[in-house]
Amino acid sequence: MKRILLLSLFVLGFTFSSHAQEIAKNAIGLRIGDNKGVGNEINYQLGLNENKRLELGLSWHSNSHKDSYKLTGIHQWIWQLEDRFNWYAGVGGGVGSINYGHRHKHYSDKSKAFVFVAGTIGIEYNFDIPLLISLDFRPEVGFGDYRDDLNFDIALGLRY
Repeated sequence: MKRILLLSLFVLGFTFSSHAQEIAKNAIGLRIGDNKGVGNEINYQLGLNENKRLELGLSWHSNSHKDSYKLTGIHQWIWQLEDRFNWYAGVGGGVGSINYGHRHKHYSDKSKAFVFVAGTIGIEYNFDIPLLISLDFRPEVGFGDYRDDLNFDIALGLRY
């Protein structure tokens, strides 16, 4: 009985590990979310191997009160759920800046910078056409003049 159980676990484990995934080597698009006041993100994903990738993002926001930007880099691991349906998780971080300029009279220091550590968890579907759609959750812990707290971001990603 012990041998049958061990053999079954071995075969099951081999089946899951040998099932190839299809992640794009390169993907570019938008990550549409609130991004905690910094705006939507132009996003690039670089496939590192069959189940790892690097995600890079640039977001910016400009209005009558402030100009801001944020650079993000996250290392992700991808696991296949079904044929073209995956889930992923990752860790990373980034830097950002906010500039009030002459627009905001309540701040004596008109420029503020921050760094942050981020995690991500999400699901994605890779269509037969060159379109990848994802939904992810990204908690961020900020350090610095502007952001020194925990923030949460949920976003929809559309990539080519």
